[in-house]
Amino acid sequence: MDVGDLSAPEVLGSPLVVQLVTWVAQFAIVFGGIVPYVPQYRQIRRTQNSEGFSSHVCLVLLLANILRVLFWFGRQFESALLLQSFVMIVAMLLMLQLCTAVQGSLDLTTKRHYFSDLDLRYFWQWSRFLDYLQFVAAFSLLAAGATFALLDLAAYVEALGFLATFSEAMLGTPQLYRNYRNRSTEGMSVVMVLMWTSGDTFKTVYFLAREAPPQFWVCGLMQVFVDMAILGQVFHYGRIPRHTSAHAASAGTGKALWR
Repeated sequence: MDVGDLSAPEVLGSPLVVQLVTWVAQFAIVFGGIVPYVPQYRQIRRTQNSEGFSSHVCLVLLLANILRVLFWFGRQFESALLLQSFVMIVAMLLMLQLCTAVQGSLDLTTKRHYFSDLDLRYFWQWSRFLDYLQFVAAFSLLAAGATFALLDLAAYVEALGFLATFSEAMLGTPQLYRNYRNRSTEGMSVVMVLMWTSGDTFKTVYFLAREAPPQFWVCGLMQVFVDMAILGQVFHYGRIPRHTSAHAASAGTGKALWR
């Protein structure tokens, strides 16, 4: 049959087109999550200033994705979602490496803090990138040991999957609270929030379409709701007179990007 004899629905429904769309969607799932952090990485590298980015973003995403990888051993899901976790782990380590290097060049104090000190007062405020790697390795080994010991316990596996996705879903709540406390969204990139919203919406639809475990799409919906709430703050606080919002913002302790 000649291609010209096919109707538009038949062409769009052909196995080749369906497979192509699937590949594109999987590529977007694997690499789309790190896209919002590319401009942030380039800005830090260009300005040699990391004050606008909270390294706790890296902490949460590292823990969430390590737990998601371990969840795969108890309940195997789509390979693209597993690969996404590895890509995000590498991306967050690169962000940490850059932030640590920049902060180290600006820190003129002689006092250094190391992971081996086991001082909770300076948790995730270490002086070397090596210390962050040591923590990630230690957490991974402990979590892996617990997971493989309890792998036959269905309740543990399901709880592990929920913890991994829920922690990532709540990543935007510090920004939401900060905006509420300051009665302002000043210093927050609206473009970034729009990228979060579009990305979270896409991946939630993808989770539903690909019949991913419920933990994925339930927490995906939670992420979308948090993103929409932040966008609502942009509209709401944008209507408040600038001198009022500026005064509230000055009461804050910084303009860290929590997401």
